[in-house]
Amino acid sequence: MQELKKIDLDITINSGQVFLWDKIDGIWHGVNGSEILKIIQEPFKIISSRKNTSDFFRQEENIEKILQSIKKDKLVRDAVTRFPGLRLLRQDPFQCYISFICSSNASIQNIKQMLKKITEKFGKRIMFDGHEFHTFPTAKKLANSSMAELLSCGLGFRAKYIKKASQDVLSGKIDFNYLKKADYKTAKEILLDVYGIGDKIADCILLFSLEKIEAFPIDRWTLRILRKYYSDVFNESISKSITKKKYETIHEKIVRHFGPFAGYSQQFLFKMERDLNNKKWL
Repeated sequence: MQELKKIDLDITINSGQVFLWDKIDGIWHGVNGSEILKIIQEPFKIISSRKNTSDFFRQEENIEKILQSIKKDKLVRDAVTRFPGLRLLRQDPFQCYISFICSSNASIQNIKQMLKKITEKFGKRIMFDGHEFHTFPTAKKLANSSMAELLSCGLGFRAKYIKKASQDVLSGKIDFNYLKKADYKTAKEILLDVYGIGDKIADCILLFSLEKIEAFPIDRWTLRILRKYYSDVFNESISKSITKKKYETIHEKIVRHFGPFAGYSQQFLFKMERDLNNKKWL
């Protein structure tokens, strides 16, 4: 088991994985599905509004083994040295699913605002640690909402995606427990069949909530990284616009190059490149 004290909350929460988090009086509080989490850095402690034992930080994983594996790549090794406390999170699947559908053509700040409005409108209001929060709504709540209600959350064109995606969960077409057990390719094909989900969004959902550590979301930032630092490895695969077939080809090369924990490599590289470009987080 990893030493929890080595997790850096500021770096991990500010790494593009989660959006409904705020630092209140120096302590991080965030929404994770039907619970609110309070995370204390020192001494490290996770407190859940539901009094659950949380595995949000993947505490049972052998992080030393994972880091040793991904540090075989020099640039990843540099990123790990720079952000040793960065961790992948294990999020509530439905919240993660909706969050990354909201991420389509949106900045992190925009995503945060959309999701905050969704929780305030459709979530359950609770008091926790002396503050008011709203839990993430259920699939049923969003599936049965009107387009006008969804549009009032500032979702724009994403409103129709979120309604249909929620209906797919309610109907059983999307079964998160099954997706966790399925292999990467099977799970991804099922997600890609959801209206509004493309390769990058599917990979984010798979990596951050469905146990697919080989997922490597490719967006403009990760594509920039591959072109900037790995042109000799990926050559023609990253030279033009990325079709679905080309995305699959790049992913196969990524797993061969970075190994079975490619998703961890992606997160370290993504964090490093955005910080180098002084991009804002939460």
